[in-house]
Amino acid sequence: MIRYDWTLAEVRAIHDLPLLDLLHRAQSVHREHFGDNKVQLCSLLSVKTGGCPEDCAYCPQAARYHTGVQAEPLMDLDDVLAAARKARAAGATRFCMGAAWREVKDGPQFDRVLEMVRGVKRLGMEACCTLGMLSEEQARRLKEAGLDAYNHNLDTSREKYADIITTRVYDDRLRTLERVRRAGIGVCCGGILGMGETLTQRVDFAFELAELEPCEVPVNLLDPRPGTPLGDRAILGPREALQAIALFRLILPDTWIRLAGGRERVLGELQAMGLYAGANALIVGNYLTTLGRAPEEDVALLESLGMPVAGGPGEGRFIVAADGTRALPAKRRITVQVD
Repeated sequence: MIRYDWTLAEVRAIHDLPLLDLLHRAQSVHREHFGDNKVQLCSLLSVKTGGCPEDCAYCPQAARYHTGVQAEPLMDLDDVLAAARKARAAGATRFCMGAAWREVKDGPQFDRVLEMVRGVKRLGMEACCTLGMLSEEQARRLKEAGLDAYNHNLDTSREKYADIITTRVYDDRLRTLERVRRAGIGVCCGGILGMGETLTQRVDFAFELAELEPCEVPVNLLDPRPGTPLGDRAILGPREALQAIALFRLILPDTWIRLAGGRERVLGELQAMGLYAGANALIVGNYLTTLGRAPEEDVALLESLGMPVAGGPGEGRFIVAADGTRALPAKRRITVQVD
């Protein structure tokens, strides 16, 4: 039975089950809702790298940290579309473009991003962006350009948030997400696990995401970057990471859960168990500033497991209602005042 009303005490008790019992529960919930074992592949490209004014403690793109990441201007349209074609050939059905901006500024650069979105759509792929904070009008223009999903992560729980970021508050993120939703764009919202949060904070984070009714939750596992405030933090053990993925599947039963940055380093040879734990989507190839593994390796893994790659636009994608919410049942939704 799919549930939307877990309590903290129940989740903590399930967390302490033998690992395979926990993973079996999560996989059962996944099968009950999704009914198949297809996995969607997404390719991520940093179209504008570094020089960000924010102070996210995990991020090597912050201008204030000495991480070796050099600031680069917004890429040319032709280069972005060449990367999208390469991703499509490797099996990705979605292409996500990320820019290291605190917020989107109107003008020639935003106009170029809109052209990137249109170009990706002409290639027959789903288009996603992560550009920082948006205004209502910018969200509307992205929707008109054909954007399928907008990624804007909460990063961690509300309680833990101020330990990780001070240059923008939690509600700033919620306001952008509400503008995205109002524009009819799919909400893609997740975060990073392993930044020193307690189990209670991790579960609270999953509850907070569930209240947002996202179409998709990317789960990143901290891969500490030298030069950042979290650069010396130990990575999660694979068991703890798998427990977290399974809990996210239980708390977010009908949401696409995408394994993203850090999965190669944290899970290693156990990445297939991340899929058994309830993830049903992957970022393939490289990340914004860190190397992943070749998409062909992930495709080969899925083939060996008998897990088909979601084959084309719309197949394996989230269901979105006219107002940007999932066209699926949910318990409640966070609301926040926007302009």
